[in-house]
Amino acid sequence: MMRLHLIRHTTPDVPAGVCYGQSDVPLASSFATEAQEVRKQLCTLLEGNVPSRVYSSPLSRCLLLAEACGYPDALRDDRLMELNFGAWELQRFDTIADPQLERWYADYLYEAPTGGESFHSQVLRVSSFLDDLRAEAQKASVENEDSPTGEVLVFTHGGVLLGAGIWAGLFSMEEAFDHRTPYGGILTLEI
Repeated sequence: MMRLHLIRHTTPDVPAGVCYGQSDVPLASSFATEAQEVRKQLCTLLEGNVPSRVYSSPLSRCLLLAEACGYPDALRDDRLMELNFGAWELQRFDTIADPQLERWYADYLYEAPTGGESFHSQVLRVSSFLDDLRAEAQKASVENEDSPTGEVLVFTHGGVLLGAGIWAGLFSMEEAFDHRTPYGGILTLEI
């Protein structure tokens, strides 16, 4: 049995309406306060237990939060990155002149931004990470090896938390965006 705590990064310093996905953007000036609150939440959730594994998206907004929470050596995994918005990265949505934008607005679950990935593709990527984590834990428990059991932390992005919720059967892909986790929020799954 594993309790997986997926932690969304804190507030980025990005103007409203800017598409930033996998771009490495700075954090808001409220980072220290937000990080302290996340750390408190984690202490409560962990109840004194030490995580067996800690993972992070390789983007700085997640790595900085992991470090602020006491985990500077978190294992980086590209599958934990936010949605890839391709050619739209760091552009304001209202200034994107790409005809693909209208198709994406009409079907943002399955259409991909130009040069990017669809939400469905992101869900598959996140599911791959979670499937591997579960398989590794199951294999190691049979063979009595070190494994990601007990408490596992994942510092990541909002889209990844949605993908994890879909993977866990908490909601469907069509309902996902009604279940967004706020910045600094935590989704806990038992797997």
